[in-house]
Amino acid sequence: MGLFTGIDISSSGLTAQRLRLDVISGNIANAETTRSGEIDADGQPVPYRAKNVVLEAGSPFEAYLQHKLGKTNGVRVRSIVEDTSDPRLVYNPDHPDADEQGYVRMPNVNILEEMVNLIDATRSYEANVTSLNAVKEMCLRALEIGR
Repeated sequence: MGLFTGIDISSSGLTAQRLRLDVISGNIANAETTRSGEIDADGQPVPYRAKNVVLEAGSPFEAYLQHKLGKTNGVRVRSIVEDTSDPRLVYNPDHPDADEQGYVRMPNVNILEEMVNLIDATRSYEANVTSLNAVKEMCLRALEIGR
Protein backbone atom coordinates (compact mmCIF):
# COMPACT_ATOMS: atom_id res chain seq x y z
CA MET A 1 0.00 0.00 0.00
CA GLY A 2 1.49 3.29 -1.12
CA LEU A 3 1.73 6.54 0.72
CA PHE A 4 -1.08 8.18 -1.24
CA THR A 5 -3.51 5.24 -1.35
CA GLY A 6 -5.75 6.71 1.35
CA ILE A 7 -5.79 10.06 -0.43
CA ASP A 8 -6.75 8.41 -3.72
CA ILE A 9 -9.57 6.44 -2.12
CA SER A 10 -10.93 9.48 -0.27
CA SER A 11 -10.75 11.62 -3.39
CA SER A 12 -12.76 9.05 -5.37
CA GLY A 13 -15.39 9.13 -2.61
CA LEU A 14 -15.44 12.94 -2.65
CA THR A 15 -15.94 12.99 -6.42
CA ALA A 16 -18.74 10.43 -6.29
CA GLN A 17 -20.56 12.18 -3.44
CA ARG A 18 -20.24 15.58 -5.15
CA LEU A 19 -21.91 14.18 -8.26
CA ARG A 20 -24.59 12.63 -6.07
CA LEU A 21 -25.20 16.02 -4.41
CA ASP A 22 -25.51 17.62 -7.86
CA VAL A 23 -28.09 15.07 -9.01
CA ILE A 24 -30.11 15.37 -5.78
CA SER A 25 -30.15 19.16 -6.01
CA GLY A 26 -31.33 18.85 -9.62
CA ASN A 27 -34.18 16.61 -8.48
CA ILE A 28 -35.21 19.09 -5.80
CA ALA A 29 -35.00 22.01 -8.23
CA ASN A 30 -37.26 20.20 -10.73
CA ALA A 31 -39.80 18.86 -8.22
CA GLU A 32 -42.54 21.00 -9.82
CA THR A 33 -41.37 20.84 -13.46
CA THR A 34 -44.25 19.49 -15.53
CA ARG A 35 -42.49 19.79 -18.89
CA SER A 36 -39.23 18.00 -19.56
CA GLY A 37 -39.27 18.83 -23.24
CA GLU A 38 -40.76 15.50 -24.33
CA ILE A 39 -44.29 14.73 -25.51
CA ASP A 40 -45.89 11.32 -24.90
CA ALA A 41 -48.11 9.33 -27.30
CA ASP A 42 -51.25 11.14 -26.05
CA GLY A 43 -49.78 14.54 -26.88
CA GLN A 44 -49.29 15.45 -23.21
CA PRO A 45 -46.00 16.91 -21.94
CA VAL A 46 -43.84 14.44 -20.04
CA PRO A 47 -42.94 15.65 -16.51
CA TYR A 48 -39.42 15.61 -15.14
CA ARG A 49 -38.28 12.20 -13.90
CA ALA A 50 -36.18 11.86 -10.75
CA LYS A 51 -32.60 10.69 -11.27
CA ASN A 52 -30.45 8.51 -9.02
CA VAL A 53 -26.70 7.90 -8.96
CA VAL A 54 -25.53 4.29 -8.91
CA LEU A 55 -22.16 3.85 -7.21
CA GLU A 56 -19.96 0.78 -7.33
CA ALA A 57 -16.72 -0.55 -6.00
CA GLY A 58 -14.56 -2.62 -8.25
CA SER A 59 -15.18 -6.35 -8.52
CA PRO A 60 -13.02 -8.59 -6.29
CA PHE A 61 -10.93 -9.57 -9.32
CA GLU A 62 -10.53 -5.95 -10.35
CA ALA A 63 -9.60 -4.96 -6.79
CA TYR A 64 -6.95 -7.74 -6.69
CA LEU A 65 -5.59 -6.70 -10.10
CA GLN A 66 -5.49 -3.02 -9.13
CA HIS A 67 -3.72 -3.96 -5.88
CA LYS A 68 -1.07 -5.94 -7.76
CA LEU A 69 -0.58 -3.05 -10.18
CA GLY A 70 -0.12 -0.70 -7.25
CA LYS A 71 -3.28 1.27 -7.96
CA THR A 72 -6.16 2.09 -5.66
CA ASN A 73 -9.71 0.90 -6.05
CA GLY A 74 -11.99 3.44 -4.33
CA VAL A 75 -15.53 4.04 -5.50
CA ARG A 76 -16.85 5.16 -8.87
CA VAL A 77 -20.09 6.13 -10.50
CA ARG A 78 -21.56 3.31 -12.56
CA SER A 79 -24.43 5.33 -14.01
CA ILE A 80 -27.13 7.90 -13.46
CA VAL A 81 -30.54 6.31 -13.90
CA GLU A 82 -34.01 7.79 -14.20
CA ASP A 83 -36.73 6.69 -11.80
CA THR A 84 -39.30 4.83 -13.89
CA SER A 85 -42.17 5.14 -11.43
CA ASP A 86 -45.35 6.82 -12.61
CA PRO A 87 -45.76 10.57 -12.22
CA ARG A 88 -47.99 11.90 -9.44
CA LEU A 89 -51.46 13.02 -10.52
CA VAL A 90 -52.55 16.28 -8.94
CA TYR A 91 -56.00 17.76 -9.47
CA ASN A 92 -55.53 21.33 -10.70
CA PRO A 93 -57.88 22.19 -13.59
CA ASP A 94 -56.45 25.74 -13.87
CA HIS A 95 -52.94 24.48 -14.67
CA PRO A 96 -51.92 24.86 -18.34
CA ASP A 97 -50.77 21.20 -18.48
CA ALA A 98 -54.00 19.77 -17.03
CA ASP A 99 -55.71 17.01 -19.01
CA GLU A 100 -59.44 16.83 -19.82
CA GLN A 101 -60.29 15.64 -16.29
CA GLY A 102 -58.28 18.46 -14.69
CA TYR A 103 -55.32 16.32 -13.53
CA VAL A 104 -51.73 17.44 -13.95
CA ARG A 105 -48.93 14.89 -14.19
CA MET A 106 -46.29 16.05 -11.72
CA PRO A 107 -42.71 14.76 -11.41
CA ASN A 108 -42.09 11.59 -9.42
CA VAL A 109 -39.77 13.48 -7.06
CA ASN A 110 -40.42 12.87 -3.37
CA ILE A 111 -38.98 15.90 -1.56
CA LEU A 112 -38.74 14.09 1.78
CA GLU A 113 -36.80 11.23 0.21
CA GLU A 114 -34.54 13.66 -1.62
CA MET A 115 -33.79 15.54 1.61
CA VAL A 116 -32.84 12.28 3.33
CA ASN A 117 -30.58 11.44 0.36
CA LEU A 118 -29.10 14.95 0.55
CA ILE A 119 -28.25 14.51 4.24
CA ASP A 120 -26.76 11.07 3.52
CA ALA A 121 -24.60 12.40 0.67
CA THR A 122 -23.48 15.37 2.77
CA ARG A 123 -22.47 13.13 5.68
CA SER A 124 -20.62 10.77 3.31
CA TYR A 125 -18.80 13.75 1.83
CA GLU A 126 -17.86 14.96 5.31
CA ALA A 127 -16.62 11.47 6.25
CA ASN A 128 -14.38 11.42 3.19
CA VAL A 129 -12.99 14.87 4.08
CA THR A 130 -12.27 13.65 7.62
CA SER A 131 -10.52 10.58 6.24
CA LEU A 132 -8.51 12.71 3.84
CA ASN A 133 -7.43 15.01 6.67
CA ALA A 134 -6.41 12.01 8.82
CA VAL A 135 -4.25 10.60 6.02
CA LYS A 136 -2.71 14.02 5.44
CA GLU A 137 -1.91 14.31 9.15
CA MET A 138 -0.33 10.82 9.17
CA CYS A 139 1.85 11.79 6.20
CA LEU A 140 2.98 14.96 7.96
CA ARG A 141 3.76 13.03 11.15
CA ALA A 142 5.76 10.49 9.13
CA LEU A 143 7.81 13.32 7.63
CA GLU A 144 8.52 14.68 11.12
CA ILE A 145 10.01 11.35 12.19
CA GLY A 146 12.90 11.83 9.78
CA ARG A 147 14.01 15.15 11.30
